[in-house]
Amino acid sequence: MADWQDQAKPMMQTKFSSCRGVSFELNASPGSPFALQAVDYYPTQPPPDAPTPTIAGRWVWLPQTFSRASSRIFPSTFDRTLSRASSHFCDLDEEDADDEPVVNGADVEMAIATSAVAVGDDVPGKKANAPAPAKPPASSARSRLGVILLDQGLFTVYKRLFVLCVALNAVGLVLAATGHFPYARAHAAVFAMYNILALTVCRSEAVLRVVFWLAVALFGRPWVPVVVKTGVTAILQSLGGVHSGCGVSSLAWLVYALVQALQHRDVTPREVVGVASAILGLLALSCMAAFPLVRHLHHNVFERTHRFAGWTALALLWAFVVLSAGYDPATASYDRLTGSVLVKRQELWLTAAITFFTFLPWLTVRRVPVTVAARSNHASVINFQGGVKGGLLGRISRSPLSEWHAFGIISDNGHTHAMLAGAVGDFTRALISDPPTRLWVRGVHFAGLPYLLNMYRRATMVATGSGICVFMSFLMQPGPAELSLVWVAKGIDANYGEEMKSAAYSSERLRGRVIVHDTALLGRPNVAALAVDAARRWGSEVVVVTSNPEGSRDVVAGCNKAGIPAFGPIWDS
Repeated sequence: MADWQDQAKPMMQTKFSSCRGVSFELNASPGSPFALQAVDYYPTQPPPDAPTPTIAGRWVWLPQTFSRASSRIFPSTFDRTLSRASSHFCDLDEEDADDEPVVNGADVEMAIATSAVAVGDDVPGKKANAPAPAKPPASSARSRLGVILLDQGLFTVYKRLFVLCVALNAVGLVLAATGHFPYARAHAAVFAMYNILALTVCRSEAVLRVVFWLAVALFGRPWVPVVVKTGVTAILQSLGGVHSGCGVSSLAWLVYALVQALQHRDVTPREVVGVASAILGLLALSCMAAFPLVRHLHHNVFERTHRFAGWTALALLWAFVVLSAGYDPATASYDRLTGSVLVKRQELWLTAAITFFTFLPWLTVRRVPVTVAARSNHASVINFQGGVKGGLLGRISRSPLSEWHAFGIISDNGHTHAMLAGAVGDFTRALISDPPTRLWVRGVHFAGLPYLLNMYRRATMVATGSGICVFMSFLMQPGPAELSLVWVAKGIDANYGEEMKSAAYSSERLRGRVIVHDTALLGRPNVAALAVDAARRWGSEVVVVTSNPEGSRDVVAGCNKAGIPAFGPIWDS
């Protein structure tokens, strides 16, 4: 990289410091061998009465190392370009609200018309004359936590599933306490274990991968009504409600079991009471760490507490099973502690199942070589070996016992795949400032909301900023759904590269059903209005959005108001 830097110094007019401290030229001379004509184009057809937009052509400079890294993901025929750097990575972040003009609903058609230029209409040397929309008055900052907890709705599917799980367990507890459910009264700890097993399965990525595949295979048929498909999508997206509901319920059952043990302390050994109390304390600690306020403000604390408290509680659960099975109240000793007694206890098999599903993901953890390419100090592309099916996500880590981070996967299902990481936290910023050569990965890639696009005949994908990553594989791989795309981002060429934009336009699955809105050129749009317009124009059955909480909320609410089913990430998805 130093070689091309030294060669370029005589020609530099404006310098930009990259994430690795290397300066490169943004306004290179047209005579440079690496200077290319970059043209912003939007291949959608403008309305008949819309003014003909002009295209901004400019000479840009690209270090060769960037293009070599991206060629592992995208076809080598894509041009190597780099436009001016953006001041932020995701254009719809809360802190960006005062940095870019907002296009209101009445201006959406003009924004689409301004960006509607055919691919073949390249006019080099002209500058865009589109006036920037007026900047609105600054609005008061909204609490993102409020958006996560309240603005997504008080009666979401997630909260309904949570209430359902808690209500069913509450009924069982009341019946047991009143003597109308003798089995539960005598086996309260077993009911706690069933809840723990259920919450573990709901978070097992291997199990969910199978469940999502079955959902697409069973309900992804043309004759299945859309209302059924959207219902299945809503439930699968909100299984975290079952996880949290069973967590709270297991805590309640353990409290009841411990109260029962203390009431009969004459026949209950102190060791069993002590172990049960420790398990109860660890589960309570996990529940408190998972409380939305703590989880939102101190995510690493939540993740580490959940992991290590859970593992410790699981080890104590084995001790609880062995001690309770082997204790003989008649002799006040552990004379019954034999294998034949243990295998007949359902507590043993429940604990074994919980252990299996808990450690199943860790059986696939391995350390693999990676290459990291940074187009700007706002984004990095992490390259891996091996193809991956569209719609899947993966987890990576530098320290597997400390924290894991999930990203969408870009792959043509060939020999390589990649992850696009926006620099929004310590981990993602370090990928740019201190790029690793190896990372820990989980071999089982998990399915999320984007995977369910395969269930529909026609769907619109809406992405802001780096949210495009989870949709890129759909553009590069064949699939059953007829897709369309709305992508809103700031400084697309600089932060994501011409390859991603070209991949969207040249996708066989989209066939021109693409709207790309660069807010650095066109200002901030009403993304919800863009989504509604695109879904209606191309007859979509559903809209799936990947954005920040505010953006996802606005798009989902706007589409639902227009009578179009829409889904976006929820706070515990």
